Amino acid sequence: MEKVVIGLSGGVDSSVAAYLLKEQGYEVIGLFMKNWHDDSVTISEECPWLEDSNDALIVAEKLGIPFQTVDLSEEYKERIVDYMFDEYEKGRTPNPDVLCNREIKFDVFMKIAMQLGADYVATGHYCRKGSFTNENGEDTFQLLSGLDGNKDQSYFLCQLSQEQLSNTLFPIGELTKPEVRKIAAENGLITADKKDSQGLCFIGKVRLPDFLQQKLKPKKGVIVEVADTYGPYQQQIPDFCTKEDELAYFSKKPVYTVEDGKVVGEHQGAHYFTKGQRKGLDVGGTKEPLYVIETDVVANVIYTGQGKSHPGLYRRTLFVSNDELHWIRTDLALKDGGTMEVMARIRYRQPLQKAMLYKVDSGLYVDFEDKQSAITEGQFVAWYVGDELLGSGVIS
Repeated sequence: MEKVVIGLSGGVDSSVAAYLLKEQGYEVIGLFMKNWHDDSVTISEECPWLEDSNDALIVAEKLGIPFQTVDLSEEYKERIVDYMFDEYEKGRTPNPDVLCNREIKFDVFMKIAMQLGADYVATGHYCRKGSFTNENGEDTFQLLSGLDGNKDQSYFLCQLSQEQLSNTLFPIGELTKPEVRKIAAENGLITADKKDSQGLCFIGKVRLPDFLQQKLKPKKGVIVEVADTYGPYQQQIPDFCTKEDELAYFSKKPVYTVEDGKVVGEHQGAHYFTKGQRKGLDVGGTKEPLYVIETDVVANVIYTGQGKSHPGLYRRTLFVSNDELHWIRTDLALKDGGTMEVMARIRYRQPLQKAMLYKVDSGLYVDFEDKQSAITEGQFVAWYVGDELLGSGVIS
């Protein structure tokens, strides 16, 4: 019997994943990851991880599988929380869920599983794994989107490597959420009707500004509204000598100063805000809602524009530097001068968008057919061909 260690989170997805593995004849061990226990920043009185680990234990008992809790809070703080503070301080917007999968679930957790003699690690992600043998007789692994288009979570796994994928199973990738809930109910699993968890990956129900305020102190600054008639938006597009010049031009964002608009309010710290954000500005009296179009953490200024079609929100091209570029399918990685037609997304649940990849000496341009709203530094762009996620990178 092959041995599988499953990350039991106390939710319905991992519960059903564990059930299915047992049905398929694997020897299954359930592990709950405790990644956070600073209760000073959770929203409610309840202790989310305690409740979740309790549910995971009840599911493990019901399925008759061994269960234990592993405390990864030290690694989580080091690799995820500190990284988040650092990114927000730089005015970038990190994605802790993507990082959490790369650094915690499929690294620290996977190593623990392998020490327990596991052949595989399994999770309750809505995605699928494919594989084929290449002409040299080596196995190549593929990360495929989940069959439930509404729940596909392949984006969150966009930083996995061939090695990580080779040791991973995704038991519910072929199912839809309603099917998963049905299996849980039919088998008397306590998590059958449990709501999906909200909030930061593994931290529980936390308000992000409260969380950030632990480290990043409030600092008063101004909110500036930039009109949609602002000069650089109206500029004539120049003639370009090379494709690279064109891509560099379209990937550049405007650099604003306070003089480019009018001061319409105050904020408590530019590092608490992110591009495309609407809530939390507390500025009234505008015809359309204000959206954050840029933050300047050095000068501590937030630039905003009215309405979600404000030109300051949109760009056609983004850039990923070489050191933040990652290919799951290393065999398909572009060489300098190479191009590839793909479908790409810059955030989870965004419908896939037509784009072209251009590999240059310093990194990779992702050039979209249509302009994209709120391209945000620090977030991940992931690209697909068909239903296969080939690679990703941090937007720089």
